[in-house]
Amino acid sequence: MNILYGVLILLGLGVLLAVGIVLFSKIFYVKEDPRIDDVAKMLPGINCGACGKAGCRDLAEGLVKGEIKKVSQCKAGKKDKNYDPIIEYLSNHPDEDGTTHIPTI
Repeated sequence: MNILYGVLILLGLGVLLAVGIVLFSKIFYVKEDPRIDDVAKMLPGINCGACGKAGCRDLAEGLVKGEIKKVSQCKAGKKDKNYDPIIEYLSNHPDEDGTTHIPTI
């Protein structure tokens, strides 16, 4: 009988913590711009840090937000393979408010 009480207490505690995790994930959800992942896929993906950022995803975030003005800051990228597709993508996909941050080469 003592084992049954222990199992029931742990089961109840597990359910309570699971409900708490679900609630916290809904309350503290952070919406992220989906264009960041798309631009990151267009970069070389070697995360070399030669651009001065922590990696390709960080550079993509800067390009999408308009903080980085030149896509050629990515030293490992190539004009035809990386730069031109990123510029075209960002010119065709504006922010939610309609503004565009189009980097130059």
